[in-house]
Amino acid sequence: MLRTLASALRWRPLEKTRGCASSPVDAGREIQVRALEGLDQGITEILMNRPSARNALGNVFVSQLLEALAQLREDRHVRVLIFRSGVKGVFCAGADLKEREQMSEAEVGVFVQRLRGLMNEIASSAVMGLIETTRGLLPGAGGTQRLPRCLGVALAKELIFTGRRLSGMQAQALGLVNHAVAQNEEGNAAYHRALALAQEILPQVDIASGMAIEGICYAQNIPTRDRLEGMAAFREKRTPKFVGE
Repeated sequence: MLRTLASALRWRPLEKTRGCASSPVDAGREIQVRALEGLDQGITEILMNRPSARNALGNVFVSQLLEALAQLREDRHVRVLIFRSGVKGVFCAGADLKEREQMSEAEVGVFVQRLRGLMNEIASSAVMGLIETTRGLLPGAGGTQRLPRCLGVALAKELIFTGRRLSGMQAQALGLVNHAVAQNEEGNAAYHRALALAQEILPQVDIASGMAIEGICYAQNIPTRDRLEGMAAFREKRTPKFVGE
């Protein structure tokens, strides 16, 4: 199945007017955006491509990623977003400590704020984000707040204080990731699982259409006697008597 998915994959670059577009000129960019075509149209991939630093979160990397997300947020053709690595054997190494070492204290503070903004942008993005793999935690970028909400305070403290690395299976068992897959010879099994999930999500109703449908249905409910009866029953703390009108 993995080979079938790989052979069916086709790249379609986004419009050249976008700074984050996939094109020969952008081949050296740390963040590249690629839109799939054919049956996969609507799926867009953000490719993290900083092999010299194992995709560590440096200034240029974060700036280009924020730029890409801002542009994709306005693209109505994007239904599902996949974050993937162009560096074999690694997803993201976390903070670029070598670059961080050269920053002043003020610069570190500004950069960490931008990093938190990036995490919030990903979390609140209108598009669906599928992370192909997870390697470690980054408490300085909001992990101390998000992790307790996911796992509870006690377990979050244990993981943060020990700095323990988790395998994919361990992360899945804890509920940090939805899926963990065995690696294949090409080293991209997690990407293919993310792509398969994206293909499953793709035909579903997008949020804008869903909200429009909900609005139409609710508008039909507004003038009904049953709506008024339901509110009255709630106020009077009694069982409603609906009549279908």
